[in-house]
Order: sequence, then structure tokens, then C-alpha cells
Amino acid sequence: MEYKDYYKTLGLEKNASPEEIKKAYRKLVRQYHPDLSKHENATEKTKEINEAYGVLGDAEKRAAYDDLGRRGQQTREGFRPPPDWASQYDFSGAGTEDVFADLFAHMGRRGRAGAGPGAGFQMRGEDIHAAITIDLPDAYTGATRNIGLRVPVQHAQGHVAMQEKTLSVNIPKGVTPGQQLRLGGQGQPGIGGGPAGDLYLEIQYREDPRYRVDGANVYQTVPVTPWEAALGARISVPTPSGTVEVAVPAGSQAGRKLRLKGRGIPAATPGDLYLILEVALPPANSPRAKELYEQMAREMSFNPRNNMGA
Repeated sequence: MEYKDYYKTLGLEKNASPEEIKKAYRKLVRQYHPDLSKHENATEKTKEINEAYGVLGDAEKRAAYDDLGRRGQQTREGFRPPPDWASQYDFSGAGTEDVFADLFAHMGRRGRAGAGPGAGFQMRGEDIHAAITIDLPDAYTGATRNIGLRVPVQHAQGHVAMQEKTLSVNIPKGVTPGQQLRLGGQGQPGIGGGPAGDLYLEIQYREDPRYRVDGANVYQTVPVTPWEAALGARISVPTPSGTVEVAVPAGSQAGRKLRLKGRGIPAATPGDLYLILEVALPPANSPRAKELYEQMAREMSFNPRNNMGA
């Protein structure tokens, strides 16, 4: 029988990786599958694609096939099939051409197990990847969100149409940006009764000027008065996990970080919450306020630019 170039059938180079082979196969079989394609030779093309993948998709069969190709027509009678082939095909007394003839026949019988075009063939549906945006406090407590998706649905007649689908998603506490939630069976439908793919939702945080997130650590700017920073004080601070009371050390400067251990995102390894002090000046919007500022200017020999150099 004629030697077939399976790499050409799948549109691949001979050094293609297993992942590239699988990707090419999935793309082509969706393109030509008789249940989905209007191509006039869809059934024959699908058979060729399945035949090629049946060999190239198996490491030992591929190695034997590549060896056969390297030997050339004149030396193929020296072909030695992998050990596991003997359990599936009868090669006793057969030449190389007969070996592949029997292989193709076996694959053909398997592919014709059902009735109708493409019967007996199943393929898992593709996975769907999307993003879901939550507020930072949701990562502390967990939440439930409804999301809408447009997904392809295959009807009983074999037609595929887009359909709106609403899913209720449970957001577990402790999720961090970039983490993916897997919803099994909520991806693309399978072909020929195959299982549906999965839906992967990547967690994103809604932007909030009050917070900055780094992994499981959270940074929050907290305004304090000049006298709280200078003299020290105990202040109440609203945080993503609730209001906390913290001590501001005397002599604090703007930018000082107060670390609250374990108050970050409650991930598998909880993060920390860092409160960054920002000194807020009261406005001089009244005669008394102006008087106090003028008194400070007279009585306090303070120049914040002394250390700037010439």
C-alpha cells in the first residue's frame, strides 16, 4: 500500500512536539468533523486525520513510523514494531506494507463502530478561560457572584448555536490576583457525545485607590495629624477585614510602615497588612488656624530642607 505522510496530513514538521501534534489534531478534527463541517469530503478528511493522529499521537507508534520513513522503501522489510503493537495487531509473517495495512484496517474498524458519518468518534470540548473581578474585601470573606457567558451549544440535530448562560460562582476566601478557579464541565461542549471542557476563571481585583496588593500582602495609606505623628497616639483604622486600633509611635514621619501580621489576604499562607502613615496638615481656613500656624513659625526652628545640601 502507499506510504502515507502523516505529518503532512496534520500540517506539521517531523520534529513537532507531542503538544503541537495534539493541538493540530484538535484543530483539524473540529474543522472537518462531519457533525460540524459542511466540507464535501468531511468524512474522508476526518478519517485521514484520525488515522494520522492514531500513529503520531502514540510515542511508540510514532517512533516506529519515523524509523520506517528513515529507512526508505527498499529497506522497510527490516521494520521492527514496538512490543505493544503485537497485542493489538497480528504481524506474524507480514511485511512492512502489510503491517501498516493491518494497522489502518484496525483503526478503520474502530472508527466505524457506530452508524452514520463520524460515528464512534468522541472528543472532549475545549476549555474556556475568562476573568472575574472582585473587590478586595471579597478575598477576606468569600463571596458569590453571577456571571454571564456566551457559549456554543450543540443541539440534538447536530447544529451548534451560541447561547447565553448564567452561572453562580462561589469565590472562596483567600483568593489572590491571577489565581484561577476551575468549574468542571462548564466549557465548550464535546463532539460526538464527548465530555464538555472546563471553565477557568482568573481572579482580578477591582482597582481601589485605598489599597495596593502584592501577593497576599496588602498596603494601605493611613492619614494622621501632625500631633499624632509627633506625640504618638492610638487611632482607629478601617481595613478590608474590619476596623482595627493601632498605636502610632511618637516621632513618626510620613511614609513610616506599621505592620499588622496576618492581617493581609487570608491565603494558604496569610499575608500581612502594612499601614503607611501619611501626615495630613489641617487647613489654615480660619483666623484662629492662621494664628496657630504663625505661632508655630515663630517659635519652632524647623526647616525640613536643611538636609537637602547646597
